[in-house]
Amino acid sequence: MKKNPYKEAPASFSICLHTDCPCASNCLRQLAYPALLEREAFLHLANPARCTKDTSCPYYRDATPVTYMRGFTQMKKRMYPDQYQKFMNILVAYFGRNPYFERRRGERKLNLQEQEIIRKALKQAGVTDNLEFDQQETGFNWYDLTYAGIGRHIINT
Repeated sequence: MKKNPYKEAPASFSICLHTDCPCASNCLRQLAYPALLEREAFLHLANPARCTKDTSCPYYRDATPVTYMRGFTQMKKRMYPDQYQKFMNILVAYFGRNPYFERRRGERKLNLQEQEIIRKALKQAGVTDNLEFDQQETGFNWYDLTYAGIGRHIINT
């Protein structure tokens, strides 16, 4: 029997009741609904009156799996000390000290936006090699919102 990938949905994930929506077959809020209904005593519901039942619905969440990365400890080993110091200072200023180290060790998944911020910080630090993250994993975008434009105020292109 094939495992239901939506059983991993967080208990607080908001669901949608509109099974007749044309986007329902690819909306994470609709696909996670049966799993959460079976597992949870209380559900978080997107207001049905505010759902538009089309591609412009503000609650639509694409069910396409996303590639997350974990950790960048191996990057440090391939940088010069001055490069690493600059790289670390850029990212500590952006994420904060403890969150930086949590991301570096791989305790937090790096979404697409954070991966791009780290790549830009590498360029700003003068790293020309194509350095890889420690691990790659695929999962659903339960909480990350759009990535466009976030972080530009700190990390310039």
